[in-house]
Amino acid sequence: MSSKEVVLTQDGLKKLEEELAYLKSVKRREVASRIKTAISFGDLSDNSEYEDAKNEQAFIEGRIITLEKMLRNARLICRDEYNKDVVGFGSRVLLKNLDDDEELEFVIVGSAESDPLNNRISNESPVGQAIFGSRVGSVVEVKTPAGMIRYKVLDIK
Repeated sequence: MSSKEVVLTQDGLKKLEEELAYLKSVKRREVASRIKTAISFGDLSDNSEYEDAKNEQAFIEGRIITLEKMLRNARLICRDEYNKDVVGFGSRVLLKNLDDDEELEFVIVGSAESDPLNNRISNESPVGQAIFGSRVGSVVEVKTPAGMIRYKVLDIK
């Protein structure tokens, strides 16, 4: 059974490791305490506190398994590997929408670190796929539900 490689920056790796440690050391204990308290209330068949705690426990254990799998399959992108001439992992890219002249800046990361609200887009996203491997001055087209959007790569940092 092969697993998908998870591409991470050093910051992304640190965040996943911190989340895993927190879930294992803090959240597991909290939910175990909640389950113990709920059991002390008696009849479990009609005990919403017990059900809620068991559901949270299942979620936490699932997330722990997911994080452990991601970390096992992680490939760390070192700062030395960043190529400033070509869009790749870790690149900070300044784009210009050629339809409305709006400028956007994104950092290209692996899907595990994607956070569009903070301008961190995955190399697997439509924009990420379109600009990955591009150079300054390149024009790329991105298919969106609203139609094609054309971007020009203005800068790569």
